Amino acid sequence: MTYRSSSRNRSAKTVRPFVAFLFIASFGILFAGCKGPEDVADNQDFIFTQENVDQSHQLAENAIKETTGSGAKSGSGSPYLEPIDASGSVMSDVVLDLSMVSTYNAIRTGEKFSDKDVYSVTNTFLNVRKSTSAKGESIDRLNYGDSVLVLSFPTASWAEVQLANGSQGFVSLKYIAKITTDEKLVSEKKKYEGKYFVHYQFVNVRKEANQKSEKVGEIPGDMIVTPTSIKDGWAQVMANGVSGYVAMSYLTPFSPKFLVRQNEFTVPVLTYHLTSGQEDTVLQALTTHVASLKKSGVRFITFSGFRDRLLAQQKQDTRIDGNSVIVAITGLKADNVKKVSDALNNAGIDATLFIETKNVGFSGITEKMLLTLQANGFDIESSTHTGDDLRALTNAQVSLEMTQSRKLLEEMTHKTISAIAYPAGGTNDRVMQMASDAGYLLGLSTGSSRTFTRDQLLSIPGIDVFPTMTAEDVVKMVMGK
Repeated sequence: MTYRSSSRNRSAKTVRPFVAFLFIASFGILFAGCKGPEDVADNQDFIFTQENVDQSHQLAENAIKETTGSGAKSGSGSPYLEPIDASGSVMSDVVLDLSMVSTYNAIRTGEKFSDKDVYSVTNTFLNVRKSTSAKGESIDRLNYGDSVLVLSFPTASWAEVQLANGSQGFVSLKYIAKITTDEKLVSEKKKYEGKYFVHYQFVNVRKEANQKSEKVGEIPGDMIVTPTSIKDGWAQVMANGVSGYVAMSYLTPFSPKFLVRQNEFTVPVLTYHLTSGQEDTVLQALTTHVASLKKSGVRFITFSGFRDRLLAQQKQDTRIDGNSVIVAITGLKADNVKKVSDALNNAGIDATLFIETKNVGFSGITEKMLLTLQANGFDIESSTHTGDDLRALTNAQVSLEMTQSRKLLEEMTHKTISAIAYPAGGTNDRVMQMASDAGYLLGLSTGSSRTFTRDQLLSIPGIDVFPTMTAEDVVKMVMGK
């Protein structure tokens, strides 16, 4: 599945392949003789010179002028990314893999749905049929992670469901599970206490509670029954309006499957912002804070690690450690990347680095720098392209900010970019919806809370940490004191 932004400048399509080739080829020339990405972990120094960077940038600029007749696209960032025009229209196509969007939407389904009979599809795909039969006509097809509202259980093998578009049909019960939480699991199971289904082709209903008694009816296999009483191995039931008895040996307790998921997360996100001229002070404070946090017993994870655990929770009930902390850093540029890497290596923690891709390119943060950071265990995520407040931009501008940033970082890091830090922490429902549409699972905003819920995954509160804060202050914030 791909996402393609609208395009008014079709001529750009013929230019991009050559320029993209130039981008890759220039790196090949620049780093000829250097170690490949698989060896970069052993080389924590950036060994190229400014002269190398200037030369490769000039090569790209000249080639773009020759190809387009203009130097308009040769800014300090990546040369093959085109800007938004004055009207806010997208000027080039950005193609993204959005195959995980439905799964991400299912992951973000929070407790607000747990009071309803909302079920999640647990198979790769699921046909919605007109009748309760595997041979019934298929009227729709659901994907893994899609949600449906269960209206009833006609049998123990089928559920009558309502889809998001309002249409109704039947799905196999073994391929869906009820989303619930620890707190509500007991009450959810209680709804099905006393319900049984016939696990044979049929069962005879007799007038009295014995095998020799007169037969007054029968119940087909898979039908769900609720006995009015159970005694001495016999259940009293209603069949076609007639009360009778069936042997309990032909009945099995009925209950749908439950998907128990952690709904609340206590994972403080400490956000350190690098500002020009203050990087050393911020990083020195970070090192001091981390040392005290380690002594207090916290565990450091990244946004990528958090994403992986959320994905695992879709299949089994695994928990995220309540002592977990995420360190996020914004404001990275070519001239402070090495300082950040050194500070984090000295602190001995993994962290998430949010990158504005306007700072990525021949004269900015290079692919080699990103690969080196990644090889050192740091998580690379997006902070949009320009770092402008998304709330003030048009939909077309927000879309391009998010999509081109994700696209470039994925091409250079060869990893899935699933988290976005909103510039200045600014977000709203519109921006979050567009982040979801662009294929992000997580969004970093601002706030003072160390706890958030599943339906806040696109607006996770990031606690801004300042150099003036003492280590004791930060530990207290993390511990909720």
